[in-house]
Amino acid sequence: MSDKHVLAVFCLLVGTALPSFAHAQAAATSNTAITPDGTPNPNPPTSLPSTSHQADSTDPDIPALKTGNLFSPKAGHSLYYWDGLVGHLTVEAGISGNPWTRSGRNFGQFYLDRANTVTLNQIMGSISHPITSVGGGYGIGFVAEVMYGSDARFDPTIGMGDGTLTGLYQWAPTQAHIDVHTPWIFRHGIDFQAGQMYALIGAEGTPALARPFYSFNYASDYIVPFETVGIIATMHLSRHMDWILGIDAGNSTTFGQAGNNSRPKGYFGFAWNNLMGGKLNLHAIGHFGPQGNNGARRTSPAGWTSSGIGKAANGLMQYNASLLATYHVNKTLSLMAEALYLHDDASRDDAYGVTSYLSWDIHPSLTLNVRGEIFRDNTGGIINQYPGTMSYTNALRNRPYFYYGAPPTTYGALTIGVAYRPPFINRHLGAGKLTVRPEVRLDKSLNGTHPFNQAAATSATAVNNGTSNMLWFNLDAVLSF
Repeated sequence: MSDKHVLAVFCLLVGTALPSFAHAQAAATSNTAITPDGTPNPNPPTSLPSTSHQADSTDPDIPALKTGNLFSPKAGHSLYYWDGLVGHLTVEAGISGNPWTRSGRNFGQFYLDRANTVTLNQIMGSISHPITSVGGGYGIGFVAEVMYGSDARFDPTIGMGDGTLTGLYQWAPTQAHIDVHTPWIFRHGIDFQAGQMYALIGAEGTPALARPFYSFNYASDYIVPFETVGIIATMHLSRHMDWILGIDAGNSTTFGQAGNNSRPKGYFGFAWNNLMGGKLNLHAIGHFGPQGNNGARRTSPAGWTSSGIGKAANGLMQYNASLLATYHVNKTLSLMAEALYLHDDASRDDAYGVTSYLSWDIHPSLTLNVRGEIFRDNTGGIINQYPGTMSYTNALRNRPYFYYGAPPTTYGALTIGVAYRPPFINRHLGAGKLTVRPEVRLDKSLNGTHPFNQAAATSATAVNNGTSNMLWFNLDAVLSF
């Protein structure tokens, strides 16, 4: 198949948009960044506790308290705040099959970098509380979440336990924040979140069921910030429009000595919710600020270097921007399209891409998902492979690390898969649910480079002696409670 034919297929898909892949589980796993239909949520439900008093649910802007899944209050008794406590546990394992790799790696992937290896990707547990009124138009809640598994190699937050485990399987705190709803200024108030949170941009989330496939698209791996620590304000300008402002320490890092530099970063954007009778959601959100490390560059005995660029990092901006549109055609068919852009003054890198999704619930137990992506790494400095189990973490914390990349490349990727929830098993699992997701994916260089299925012998090498495409077959199983 020629490059032109492949590009034509991608362009046909790039008109489509969002899957119903995550449903309620995505919201339960992360009620900060994911809505019940699996989309990123810049206006998450907020919440925080009033200790022992009965919950006041009379405020029209705060949903009424509902019983969580951890306690079972007696029928007829008034609900108290802690009756709404919610707990979730998700276990994901899978294998990424690539018979043609000569490197043992799937190039251009974070979480699915290990080819032909059965992997425990994540055991993720969370405790949260949905928004609950504490009177006077105020509501309070919280989310606490932690992950163990191979995915944690790429989800550290520097200054929060990074480096305590260094093998294939590591742990990482992924959310720890307090949420407050206030009746201030606007008719529908302002929501505040403070702490560690998932990024507000990106269509594919870290929790296993917050994305339609086992594999990630390029933009979610390489453009979207993973976690940020800071404060976000969501101002409800109307029932359908929100204004988002935030300040944070940067991607996957904290403040102080653990920060990548001494300058703040933050969000700015708008979201439009439940348009066209609830069928359409839109957002335009950017994350801006100096992201480079202002420490001195270090070199290992093997010749690997760190990411430090000195004090100049304090004034060199990085820009991440997302335009997202989600349209629910009907109860079974959903479409989504997202365009993402990154520019980094420090590395002089540019990257941008468009991803489209189609999700069709063929049967209550079976969902068909299709994803098409075109992604341009304009300098070859964005799409890198991190072979060591600590390579990515060391890159964030200014320690020497081994990596290799590719020449400037336009990547195309087409993924087709299903999410099957076998009823003959799930009917015996009680509160649990098993989801099995096989997928077939084709990645291709659309400009003649050859970055796939070959590794580099030296750090920072641009690989062009591999193949121009990568056909691989993935399968994961997700058990959620």
